[in-house]
Amino acid sequence: MRLIRYSYPSSRSLTPGSGRFSPSPWSGLETEIDRLFTSALGELADAPVTGARFPVDLYEDKGHTYVRAELPGVSREDLTIEVVNGYLTIAAVRKTPASEGQPEQSCSFNRSLRLNDEVQADQIAAAYENGVLTITLPKREEATPKKITVPVK
Repeated sequence: MRLIRYSYPSSRSLTPGSGRFSPSPWSGLETEIDRLFTSALGELADAPVTGARFPVDLYEDKGHTYVRAELPGVSREDLTIEVVNGYLTIAAVRKTPASEGQPEQSCSFNRSLRLNDEVQADQIAAAYENGVLTITLPKREEATPKKITVPVK
Protein backbone atom coordinates (compact mmCIF):
# COMPACT_ATOMS: atom_id res chain seq x y z
CA MET A 1 0.00 0.00 0.00
CA ARG A 2 1.30 3.41 -0.91
CA LEU A 3 0.72 6.35 1.43
CA ILE A 4 -0.10 9.70 -0.06
CA ARG A 5 0.54 12.87 1.87
CA TYR A 6 -2.36 15.27 1.54
CA SER A 7 -1.76 18.99 1.32
CA TYR A 8 -4.34 21.71 0.94
CA PRO A 9 -4.64 23.05 -2.58
CA SER A 10 -2.59 26.23 -2.82
CA SER A 11 -4.91 27.94 -5.28
CA ARG A 12 -7.18 30.76 -4.21
CA SER A 13 -10.56 31.35 -5.73
CA LEU A 14 -12.38 34.53 -6.56
CA THR A 15 -15.48 34.72 -4.37
CA PRO A 16 -18.49 35.87 -6.36
CA GLY A 17 -19.51 39.41 -5.55
CA SER A 18 -16.66 40.21 -3.17
CA GLY A 19 -14.10 41.34 -5.74
CA ARG A 20 -11.23 39.98 -3.65
CA PHE A 21 -9.40 36.73 -3.27
CA SER A 22 -10.14 34.57 -0.25
CA PRO A 23 -8.81 31.11 0.64
CA SER A 24 -11.43 28.40 0.55
CA PRO A 25 -11.04 24.79 1.67
CA TRP A 26 -13.42 23.78 -1.18
CA SER A 27 -11.45 25.36 -3.98
CA GLY A 28 -10.07 22.81 -6.38
CA LEU A 29 -11.97 19.96 -4.68
CA GLU A 30 -12.87 18.25 -7.95
CA THR A 31 -9.29 18.42 -9.19
CA GLU A 32 -8.00 17.09 -5.88
CA ILE A 33 -10.45 14.14 -5.91
CA ASP A 34 -9.41 13.31 -9.49
CA ARG A 35 -5.75 13.39 -8.44
CA LEU A 36 -6.42 11.06 -5.49
CA PHE A 37 -8.29 8.54 -7.65
CA THR A 38 -5.60 8.64 -10.33
CA SER A 39 -2.81 8.08 -7.81
CA ALA A 40 -4.71 5.30 -6.03
CA LEU A 41 -5.90 3.43 -9.11
CA GLY A 42 -2.96 4.13 -11.42
CA GLU A 43 -3.24 2.51 -14.81
CA LEU A 44 -6.54 0.82 -13.92
CA ALA A 45 -8.31 4.17 -14.15
CA ASP A 46 -7.39 4.48 -17.83
CA ALA A 47 -7.99 0.82 -18.79
CA PRO A 48 -10.86 0.35 -21.20
CA VAL A 49 -13.69 -1.94 -20.16
CA THR A 50 -14.04 -4.59 -22.86
CA GLY A 51 -17.12 -6.38 -21.56
CA ALA A 52 -19.27 -6.97 -18.54
CA ARG A 53 -17.39 -8.70 -15.73
CA PHE A 54 -18.72 -11.04 -13.11
CA PRO A 55 -17.38 -11.87 -9.65
CA VAL A 56 -15.44 -15.07 -9.00
CA ASP A 57 -14.44 -16.82 -5.79
CA LEU A 58 -10.94 -18.27 -5.49
CA TYR A 59 -9.96 -20.82 -2.88
CA GLU A 60 -7.40 -23.58 -2.55
CA ASP A 61 -6.41 -26.69 -0.69
CA LYS A 62 -3.14 -28.65 -0.65
CA GLY A 63 -3.36 -29.95 -4.19
CA HIS A 64 -5.76 -27.67 -6.06
CA THR A 65 -6.88 -24.11 -6.65
CA TYR A 66 -10.58 -23.59 -7.40
CA VAL A 67 -12.35 -20.84 -9.32
CA ARG A 68 -16.10 -20.57 -8.69
CA ALA A 69 -18.43 -18.30 -10.65
CA GLU A 70 -22.20 -17.96 -10.44
CA LEU A 71 -23.65 -17.59 -13.94
CA PRO A 72 -27.44 -18.03 -13.67
CA GLY A 73 -29.34 -18.20 -16.93
CA VAL A 74 -26.30 -19.22 -18.99
CA SER A 75 -26.52 -22.53 -20.82
CA ARG A 76 -23.60 -24.93 -20.90
CA GLU A 77 -23.22 -24.41 -24.68
CA ASP A 78 -22.72 -20.67 -24.20
CA LEU A 79 -19.70 -21.06 -21.88
CA THR A 80 -16.12 -20.84 -23.14
CA ILE A 81 -13.09 -21.52 -20.94
CA GLU A 82 -9.59 -20.99 -22.35
CA VAL A 83 -6.04 -20.94 -21.06
CA VAL A 84 -3.75 -18.76 -23.17
CA ASN A 85 -0.32 -17.37 -22.19
CA GLY A 86 -0.83 -17.99 -18.47
CA TYR A 87 -4.34 -16.47 -18.30
CA LEU A 88 -7.56 -18.33 -17.61
CA THR A 89 -10.39 -16.68 -19.54
CA ILE A 90 -14.06 -17.43 -18.86
CA ALA A 91 -16.56 -16.10 -21.39
CA ALA A 92 -20.33 -16.53 -21.14
CA VAL A 93 -23.35 -15.38 -23.12
CA ARG A 94 -26.78 -15.11 -21.52
CA LYS A 95 -29.55 -15.22 -24.10
CA THR A 96 -33.09 -13.97 -23.55
CA PRO A 97 -35.60 -15.66 -25.88
CA ALA A 98 -37.73 -13.63 -28.26
CA SER A 99 -41.20 -12.66 -27.02
CA GLU A 100 -44.15 -10.65 -28.38
CA GLY A 101 -42.37 -9.00 -31.29
CA GLN A 102 -39.14 -8.52 -29.35
CA PRO A 103 -36.04 -10.06 -30.94
CA GLU A 104 -33.76 -12.43 -29.05
CA GLN A 105 -31.36 -10.52 -26.81
CA SER A 106 -27.99 -11.58 -25.52
CA CYS A 107 -25.52 -10.26 -22.97
CA SER A 108 -21.82 -11.21 -22.95
CA PHE A 109 -19.67 -11.57 -19.84
CA ASN A 110 -15.98 -12.32 -19.55
CA ARG A 111 -13.30 -12.58 -16.91
CA SER A 112 -9.56 -13.25 -17.16
CA LEU A 113 -7.40 -14.42 -14.28
CA ARG A 114 -3.62 -14.76 -14.18
CA LEU A 115 -2.54 -18.31 -13.35
CA ASN A 116 0.33 -19.10 -11.01
CA ASP A 117 3.32 -20.99 -12.33
CA GLU A 118 2.39 -23.83 -9.97
CA VAL A 119 -0.79 -24.72 -11.93
CA GLN A 120 -0.77 -27.66 -14.35
CA ALA A 121 -2.54 -26.04 -17.29
CA ASP A 122 -3.02 -29.33 -19.15
CA GLN A 123 -4.96 -30.89 -16.22
CA ILE A 124 -7.60 -28.17 -15.70
CA ALA A 125 -11.18 -29.43 -15.29
CA ALA A 126 -14.51 -27.60 -15.19
CA ALA A 127 -18.02 -28.48 -13.99
CA TYR A 128 -21.22 -26.49 -14.52
CA GLU A 129 -24.28 -27.33 -12.43
CA ASN A 130 -27.35 -25.24 -11.62
CA GLY A 131 -25.75 -22.00 -12.84
CA VAL A 132 -22.53 -22.46 -10.85
CA LEU A 133 -19.25 -22.94 -12.72
CA THR A 134 -16.42 -24.58 -10.79
CA ILE A 135 -12.97 -24.80 -12.39
CA THR A 136 -10.38 -27.05 -10.75
CA LEU A 137 -6.75 -26.06 -11.25
CA PRO A 138 -4.40 -28.82 -10.04
CA LYS A 139 -1.05 -27.75 -8.63
CA ARG A 140 2.24 -29.20 -9.85
CA GLU A 141 3.66 -31.99 -7.73
CA GLU A 142 6.64 -29.87 -6.66
CA ALA A 143 4.28 -27.05 -5.57
CA THR A 144 2.23 -29.18 -3.17
CA PRO A 145 3.38 -28.88 0.44
CA LYS A 146 5.17 -31.91 1.87
CA LYS A 147 5.57 -32.81 5.50
CA ILE A 148 9.06 -33.83 6.50
CA THR A 149 9.69 -35.16 9.97
CA VAL A 150 13.08 -34.23 11.37
CA PRO A 151 14.33 -36.40 14.20
CA VAL A 152 15.70 -34.54 17.24
CA LYS A 153 18.87 -36.03 18.79
